[in-house]
Amino acid sequence: MSLITAEKLTKVYTLGEIEVPALESVSFKIEPSSFISFIGPSGSGKTTLLNLIGCLDKPTSGILIVADVNTSGLTRKEAAAFRGKNLGFIFQDFNLIPVLTVYENVEYPLLIVQNVPAVERKNRVISLLKTVGMIDQKDKYPDQISGGQKQRVAVARALVSNPRLVLADEPTANLDSKTAFMVIDIMRQMKDEFGVTFIFSTHDPKIVGEVETVYTLQDGMLVSRAQGKGGRHA
Repeated sequence: MSLITAEKLTKVYTLGEIEVPALESVSFKIEPSSFISFIGPSGSGKTTLLNLIGCLDKPTSGILIVADVNTSGLTRKEAAAFRGKNLGFIFQDFNLIPVLTVYENVEYPLLIVQNVPAVERKNRVISLLKTVGMIDQKDKYPDQISGGQKQRVAVARALVSNPRLVLADEPTANLDSKTAFMVIDIMRQMKDEFGVTFIFSTHDPKIVGEVETVYTLQDGMLVSRAQGKGGRHA
C-alpha cells in the first residue's frame, strides 16, 4: 500500500481579488521506504507540495492521503498530532533552538508531542546522536558547532520520534559538497535500516543524483517522473 497518494492535488492562493495557482491537478503515489526528490525552478510548487504533505497547509481541491489518513480533512489540532506521530522535518537553515544543547534539541520533539518515558527518551537520543556521529558534541550549543554538524543534529531530531516520513526542504543548500554527501549518506542509512521515506525539495544536483525517483514540477504542474541513479557517489 502506498505511503502517499495524491490525486488531482490543487492549491490556489488568494491575494486580494487575484487567485494565484501554486499547484494544478498534481497526481502521484509514493511507496514506503522511498528516497524521492521533487525538483523545479523557484515558484514551481515544490515548497507548497511539501507543506501540503506535511499538513502545514491544506489543498484547495483534490485528495491527499498520507499514512492512510486523508489529511485534507484534519483540524489544526489533529494535523499537529498527525505530524508529531508520523512526520519529521529537516530544513536548509537547520532550525535548531539556540538556547538548547545538541542533546536537548534532539530530545525536544519527544517532550512536545509525545508522552515518552525519560529512559526511552534518553536511549533514543543517545542512539541517534551516535548514528549521526554527534555523540561527542552532545553538550555543545548550536553556535559552537559547524553547519554540517548542525544538519546532522537536525537529521537526528527529525528521526527521534520514529516517523514514517521525513520531509527535507533544501537540506544541503548551506553545506559544502563533502559535508552534503555525508548528510545524504546518513539519511540513506536511516532509510535502509528503519524503512523511513525521505522526500526532498531541492535544486541541489548532489541530492538529485542520489535519489531513487525524481519528480519535476514546473508552473505548479508535475511534468515528469524519472528514475534517479539512487546509487553511491564516487
